Amino acid sequence: MALSMSIFITFVLVSLNTGYTQEFLSVWMKTWSQAFFCAFFGAYFFPIIIKQIMKKINFIENPLIIEKDYLEKTKR
Repeated sequence: MALSMSIFITFVLVSLNTGYTQEFLSVWMKTWSQAFFCAFFGAYFFPIIIKQIMKKINFIENPLIIEKDYLEKTKR
């Protein structure tokens, strides 16, 4: 996923910024290697970090209970 996304995004952005000139391929490959490095490590580490943050969050009430209480109050 990181590979295909980094290829697509860098291709579009380099195409828009420089156009299809003689240095397009070299600029695209340089930009793609940097983007793939960021995308790969982001795709690997972000879910781990988000999972740790979500474990620290305490959800007090179930959202369905809140909706049920609200509906009961509005019926009265």
